[in-house]
This record gives sequence, structure tokens and C-alpha cells, in this order.
Amino acid sequence: MTAQELTYNIAVNLGRLARWNDEGKSQRVNQFLLETEIYVHQLETTPMRDRFLPTFHALKQKFHELKHATRRDDAWAEDALTWANILTHRAKLA
Repeated sequence: MTAQELTYNIAVNLGRLARWNDEGKSQRVNQFLLETEIYVHQLETTPMRDRFLPTFHALKQKFHELKHATRRDDAWAEDALTWANILTHRAKLA
């Protein structure tokens, strides 16, 4: 997959994570955290444009925080949804 495709996949998954968290579907959240982590690792080894690198580094930090958060509350879901939106808009830069 290209960097742009991987970025869109991550964005879609982050949106799903926010929705499923709000719906209380913790098994789905855990499943998609793992899948999203795979996409992030794949993106790490995929050629991407220099303009996208700051976004990617910020994403890696935020995803690490989301994955290891002890509380998955409304603020957690809002962070996931915010990053879904950011990546949707910046995927063309990847």
C-alpha cells in the first residue's frame, strides 16, 4: 500500500475507534487498536513525502498515548476522532 492509502486506513480506523468506544464495544476497540498499530508500523517503512513527516511523528506519539491510555473516556474518543479528521485532510501530503 502507498503512504496515502495507509494514512486513509488509519484515519478510518481512528474514527471507528471513537464510535465503538462511545458505544461501549471494548472488544472492537481492542481489535482495531491492534490493526491500526500494524498500519502505523507499515507506514513507518513506506516512502512518504517530507511534508508529511511532522504529521506522521505527531500521529505516532498520539497513537501511542491512545493505545496505552488507562481511561477510555469521552476525551479519549475525541482525540481519536480529531486525529481521524487530521489524517483525512493531510493524507494527500503523504
